[in-house]
Amino acid sequence: MMETGLRKNSYWFLGAACGVAFLVLLAVRLDLFQRPETVSEKERLPRMSSSAGRETWMNILQKEAKIGYVHRQFSKTDEGYRFSESILMQVNTMGLAQEVRVLSSGDLHPDLTLASFNMELISGLFRFRARGGLDGKKLTLIMGTPPIEERMEIQLQEKLYPAAGIHEAVLRENLQPGRRKIYSVFDPLTLSHRPFQITVLGEETLTVMGREEKARKVSLDFMGTRQFAWIGQDGAILKEEGFLGIQLVRVSREEALKGLSGALGEDLTEVASIPSNAVIEKAKDLQLLRLRIDGVNERDFFIDGGRQELKGRIVTVRKESMENLPDQISQYPPSKDRKTYLESTPFIQSQDPVIKAQVRAIVLPRDTAPVKAEKLVSWVYQNIRKRPVLSLPGAVETLKNLTGDCNEHAVLLAALARAAGIPADVEAGIVYQNGRFYYHAWNVLYLGRWITADATLGQMPADVTHVRFVRGTEQQGDIVGLIGNIRLKILEQKR
Repeated sequence: MMETGLRKNSYWFLGAACGVAFLVLLAVRLDLFQRPETVSEKERLPRMSSSAGRETWMNILQKEAKIGYVHRQFSKTDEGYRFSESILMQVNTMGLAQEVRVLSSGDLHPDLTLASFNMELISGLFRFRARGGLDGKKLTLIMGTPPIEERMEIQLQEKLYPAAGIHEAVLRENLQPGRRKIYSVFDPLTLSHRPFQITVLGEETLTVMGREEKARKVSLDFMGTRQFAWIGQDGAILKEEGFLGIQLVRVSREEALKGLSGALGEDLTEVASIPSNAVIEKAKDLQLLRLRIDGVNERDFFIDGGRQELKGRIVTVRKESMENLPDQISQYPPSKDRKTYLESTPFIQSQDPVIKAQVRAIVLPRDTAPVKAEKLVSWVYQNIRKRPVLSLPGAVETLKNLTGDCNEHAVLLAALARAAGIPADVEAGIVYQNGRFYYHAWNVLYLGRWITADATLGQMPADVTHVRFVRGTEQQGDIVGLIGNIRLKILEQKR
């Protein structure tokens, strides 16, 4: 597979899994929280403060440089309450500044549980939308950008709180320092539930807009990361800080709407990357890489299996052989059935007519499975412009825009391969480039046995510096908890 012409600036489109992690944490503000099962009914119905109508503006800072603002509104209605939030950020990722806008709104019942919501994420050419509503314990969820939308109905065990009501609930329940609650977060991006722990740490006095205000400090523990928030007496957030050195500080409307500082914040890709203790020359020629990895709980990640072997903290990655692959796939992966790796999903739309038509234009019916795979990897590598994208990747939208980073390459290749009858999935982890390991996404294709493929770099099989932590788009957000915690040491390189 081709690799020439990309080496100098290849880190621009590596590290994009870090961008997905960033978006996952940004989406915490929009997530839907199930009621905790361990509290009494009295605690479950927090009283609203007298200031039921509230508007707040916040600057978003990274290392004291302003990179955006947040505008939040919360008001009473005849049926309950209404919230809205607008986030505008100028994010530096992979050496490029990108504007990201997130708009969300919704209606709440009088007890602060969710009635309906809308959200839209806009980044350059890419848009992602999700909207939904609750009827009893049935959540109707519509995701995607018209006309490409997926509609789902999901039965829940409990009613949901949105993030807009959680801080108000914590304040009104008057939790004492040291008390904590674990909420179940429904993430509309992965259709899964995750624990979200809120712990009251104590009270502090902050200077906000030139005056002192008492605040309740809480920690927000989500997916292995910890963020902090300071909640004012009226339930409004006065300050937040946490992931990748980003802070939110309450300011006046005029201050929030002032122009950005002009100076880019730190490159998220570089901040999240991991230094290497050794230089790797011509990674594509390596047959084996052995390294020690600390800071990863192997029980929570898919590190051992296939071409990777884990013993203690030592990971050995061996390059797969492309020899003796069968012409056709007669048996399918034993760990999951054929449908799992061939089905269409909200982001890997393998049954979409546009995807199917593109497959027919790339491969021939008489091609063997390995030849089909080679052609598909080569087509994605050669035709998708390498540019970082801060959005939630979808195969159809990527094919439409022909632009993206590793996430867009991976979901598109997965969709094309599945449409061609090749079981496929997305993997994410780290890859070596220019003295550091960057977070990255690639594919795994089943051709009689699993073979890795990186359409971003034009590799099949992928080189052994691709170290897998998760498999599946629904698991990719788990990488959030690894950023900033991993330490590694290269022990052996073998050609």
